[in-house]
Amino acid sequence: MSDYRPPIGEIEFVLEHIAGIEQMCALDDFRHVEPELAFGALREAARFFAEVVAPTNRAGDTQGSVRNADGSVTTPEEFKKAYEQYVAAGWNAVKAPVEYGGHGFPLIVGIAVLEMLTTANMAFSLCPMLTSSAILALQEHGTDEQKATYLEKLISGEWTGTMVLTEPEAGSDVGALRTKAVPNDDGSWSITGTKIFITWGEHDMAENIVHLVLARTPGAPPGTRGISLFIVPKYLVGADGALAARNEAHCVSIEHKLGIHGSPTCVMAFEGATGYLVGEVNSGMRSMFTMMNDARLHVGLEGLGVTERAYQKALTFATERRQGQAVSAGPGEASPIIEHPDVRRMLLTMRANAEAMRALMYDTARAIDMSAHAQTEQDRSDAAALAALLTPVAKGWGTDIGVEMTSIGIQVHGGMGYVEETGAAQLFRDSRIAPIYEGTNGIQAIDLVLRKIPIDGGRVVRKYLAQMMDVAGDLGAAGLDAPAAALRDGVAALEMATEWLLEQTDPNDALAGASPYLRMFGVVAGGCYLAREAIAARQSDGIDEEFAAAKLATASFYVTQLVPQATGMLPAVTAGVAALGDTAAGARSS
Repeated sequence: MSDYRPPIGEIEFVLEHIAGIEQMCALDDFRHVEPELAFGALREAARFFAEVVAPTNRAGDTQGSVRNADGSVTTPEEFKKAYEQYVAAGWNAVKAPVEYGGHGFPLIVGIAVLEMLTTANMAFSLCPMLTSSAILALQEHGTDEQKATYLEKLISGEWTGTMVLTEPEAGSDVGALRTKAVPNDDGSWSITGTKIFITWGEHDMAENIVHLVLARTPGAPPGTRGISLFIVPKYLVGADGALAARNEAHCVSIEHKLGIHGSPTCVMAFEGATGYLVGEVNSGMRSMFTMMNDARLHVGLEGLGVTERAYQKALTFATERRQGQAVSAGPGEASPIIEHPDVRRMLLTMRANAEAMRALMYDTARAIDMSAHAQTEQDRSDAAALAALLTPVAKGWGTDIGVEMTSIGIQVHGGMGYVEETGAAQLFRDSRIAPIYEGTNGIQAIDLVLRKIPIDGGRVVRKYLAQMMDVAGDLGAAGLDAPAAALRDGVAALEMATEWLLEQTDPNDALAGASPYLRMFGVVAGGCYLAREAIAARQSDGIDEEFAAAKLATASFYVTQLVPQATGMLPAVTAGVAALGDTAAGARSS
């Protein structure tokens, strides 16, 4: 048994009061799912991930994945055993379509499962996460034949999927990629090129790996307009569905990384590999963005996962570790460090941020669900716009906070946190990649400021801000004057920042404040979600009094102690590009 205890009561509360699971299950597409059925499945998932997956986390870090001389990759033995059980239990199929062997649960339930998987072992979780995104891309853009060939095996977990974009000269600038796709006489394509940073690009946990590869066809226009998407399986698949010849797609090396050692990050060589076009020629970015947007929310969950794990570890340590005497303690032995106010502040900061992230990410999942399954076209359109607005915040703010909270976890441990044996350092190391991959957080901020807040002339973001201000009013109506005032001030500052950005005619002025704006948005949104939870906990029948009191304490702390940061960020958002100086000013002569 590991030291991870899935917060299943917290997860169920958020599903009920933020994600609206009862309303979701009332939609036509989800009438086969009862909320209590979903909660029962999640309780079993909590047991499974705590007992089976979480104990593999340390082995993944210390052993890592190893590339062999023949190009194969060996993962830790514990990973293979856990993956076999994960697949056998059907967890890979929770939110996948029923017609291809999935369970057909809404995304909000799938997100809850993925949260527990990610918290149990972030490196391990990347394999099912990318498979999930590959399933979605093929489901939306693949041909009927492609769906019949690949979806069932991907959904069962017998095969896994990858996302193959990055090249040595084409990282964030995907349009610079050079991998070539040349048509073959039989309708397939010949793919040639080198790709880097391919997560789980080669491994020994599944019998086949389905690579989704971006490449450029002959005569394609430059940049992202000339990119196409191809299925390139590790093993070709015969007409009868059986595996056939080994394809010319090989791992030539794996990276030695700061963290997520159990996840093999591969350099992949495609040498005339057989590929199959997904969608139309030159429409690859549209297809890939389906996969990337799904993955961005999942990466945001990594910030939540490492924060939750770091908080639980720090809380246990602070309860057991005795050092010094608390001011309120009488003479005698040393006090548990949790009795020192500064340690309590650190722990409460970790807990509050974890709960705020969870609510934001589950609400984003709710919007994605509604964008596909709401009853009316208008409701679907409104939900899609909200999901587009929240996704960069969930990814960017969530992963930045994950790094900060795992750092605080080390601080709670003191010197022992810097020593590997406690496990606190691993969480910090693992967390650091999340703000970088699936679009750096700077790119998420650019996306938010230039593309997402201007949606429909700013109508979507203004509606969301108005709902935030309503929550502050609800706090005041509940007699919580100090938190209500702090939240109103935070929302007002965010409104001013938003209007300033929408008014700018020079994009550089908006871009200069993009990152502080994303941070500001996340901080204030987190406060509103925690306020909603506190109000729901006070008003709902059957809520345990201790749980409700904890909700109120967490929300009050976050709103009065953390949300005021938003007001201080306003000058950074609105300073404009002139505040950053010129390029030469950033250089320092020797």
